[in-house]
Amino acid sequence: MDLLRQRWFKIAALILALGLTGAWLLMGDTGAADAGVVARVKRGDFHVGVASSGELRAREFVQITAPANSQQAEVYQMKISSIVAEGTVVKEGDIVAEIDRSTVANKLAEVSLALQKAEAVYEQAMLDSTLNLSKAREDIRTMELGLEEKQLAKEQAQYEAPTVRRQAEIDLEKADRALAQARLDYVTKTEQAKAKMREVGADQERQRNRLRVVQTVMEGFTIRAPKPGMVIYVKEWNGRKRTTGSQVSPWDPAVATLPDLTLMESITYINEIDIRKIATGQTARITLDSDPSKSFIGTVAGVANVGEQRPNTDAKVFEVKITIAQTDTTLRPGMTTGNQIEVAVAKDVLYIPIEALAGAEGVQFVYLKSGSTIRRREVRTGAINDDEVVVLYGLEEGDQVLLTPPLTPEKLDLVRLPDSLRPPPAPVDSAAGAR
Repeated sequence: MDLLRQRWFKIAALILALGLTGAWLLMGDTGAADAGVVARVKRGDFHVGVASSGELRAREFVQITAPANSQQAEVYQMKISSIVAEGTVVKEGDIVAEIDRSTVANKLAEVSLALQKAEAVYEQAMLDSTLNLSKAREDIRTMELGLEEKQLAKEQAQYEAPTVRRQAEIDLEKADRALAQARLDYVTKTEQAKAKMREVGADQERQRNRLRVVQTVMEGFTIRAPKPGMVIYVKEWNGRKRTTGSQVSPWDPAVATLPDLTLMESITYINEIDIRKIATGQTARITLDSDPSKSFIGTVAGVANVGEQRPNTDAKVFEVKITIAQTDTTLRPGMTTGNQIEVAVAKDVLYIPIEALAGAEGVQFVYLKSGSTIRRREVRTGAINDDEVVVLYGLEEGDQVLLTPPLTPEKLDLVRLPDSLRPPPAPVDSAAGAR
């Protein structure tokens, strides 16, 4: 019985000791339960960047287009009836796409009929000219014979009475003048016939040219690769890729491209808030969504001066081109990239994870862990990126800070910075104060 009583006394004493120890820990170290979620203050170079997603594109490429002269054939809308699969590797001369010929077939029939009419008009004009000139030549020959008769009559009338002789002279003069006028009229009729033939001949040649253009355009509806390469579809204004059933026009005839895969760039769009930080020549790190283990070094090659509104978005963005220095066989146009553009570097500074920074009533602070004690320590910060923030004053290299608040942070003392190290107060709007 005594042995059992002693055992119960020992258990009660142990429970009391554990309770007192827990209470002491809670009073001496508020938030100690979270003391394991800590990070150390680091020193080193601090990189500030702007992150964005982009899309790979070849810097140099050859366009595969529908017939560029389709406008001359009065064909303004063309539909792609078939096209090879995107990514197909083709040789020079291989068929890439076919354009629907139904629209141009009607135009071919129309132009063929117009040519037939023009040829008929030309032939009729030629027959009319031949007939008119032949008749005019026959009239001149008749007048020449008539003139010869009048000449003989005049010679015979020299022994007749004066009135008879005079009448013969008048008849001869009339015949001579009529012949001269007929010869002049023949020259004029000849020029008229030539002008008429030039007119109908020009119309005939115009219709022939139209027919040749339409035939050439129809032949061009079988689109072939101008050089070897990999077929990549082009995008329309709405971002959709052109494929079977898409429309092309003389003003936008591109069907696909053959990119140079050794010269690639990432096209990204930066919002108007961050675009002022971006400048040509800045370095960027590029990763592939399809293979995050790979990264490439790039350089900002161009920044758009004018913003635009992308489909399905409300914010204004600016196009930025980032050239990729390396070549890799896995890089393909259209791949989605992650771009980290380095906009600034702070040398040899202290920095902490951004999760460690807290604030209240306009004061920034961290939860500084020293041994088993946790205090709130005011800090003054500098540059910031997506993951970390520079600490200008308030911490030392190697200090430990909590990444999550303790259980009762309001009970912790706040250690303030000296007045000389505190950030300047925010400017006051005098106009607002006057109101």
